[in-house]
Amino acid sequence: MDKTTTEKNVFSYQAKDYASLLGMTGFSDTALNNHFKLYQGYVKNTNTVLEKLSALLSAGNDRSPEYAELKRRLGWEFNGMRLHEYYFSNLGANAALAPISPLYKKLCEDFGSFELWKQDFVSTGVMRGIGWVILYKDPANGRLMNVWVNEHDGGHLAAAQPILVMDVFEHAYFSDYQTDRAKYIEAFFSNINWSEASKRLQ
Repeated sequence: MDKTTTEKNVFSYQAKDYASLLGMTGFSDTALNNHFKLYQGYVKNTNTVLEKLSALLSAGNDRSPEYAELKRRLGWEFNGMRLHEYYFSNLGANAALAPISPLYKKLCEDFGSFELWKQDFVSTGVMRGIGWVILYKDPANGRLMNVWVNEHDGGHLAAAQPILVMDVFEHAYFSDYQTDRAKYIEAFFSNINWSEASKRLQ
């Protein structure tokens, strides 16, 4: 994440440009552009929350209700920003994951086969509710797990590394697929950038 330092020593996050994803099969440009704007809002809000927290702290108002609510809000805005960056970055390609790749072999090792891993990932994605599906690596033992994250700031595995991230909030698919989330997940799998996911495994 690119960042600059302001005069108040607060990091300012910069939204990344994902326009290269436009024209991706199964995703309309309208849906993608709307999604980019939502992501940009999370970046802006993260900066705003951090700036307000810094100002309140400097003014000695760090025991105020406003400070407490902003502290609670930060996880929502920051994770909304960061998870969208993982999501957009692991899209934009259409090559299958090579069976000789370390990620493919690790998925087979931990799930029994690539097909069983995919079945579990998709089944997690079509669960009722809104949120995220994340393939995590536990750094303590290297194990891979598919996890449902029910909001940006709740349900994450502590210290785990995201390998593959899929947005299953309605804004990610409704304009293209309405209530057919399974079709959206098919489109997602057709566009996974496995090279990016493999880098995260390292």
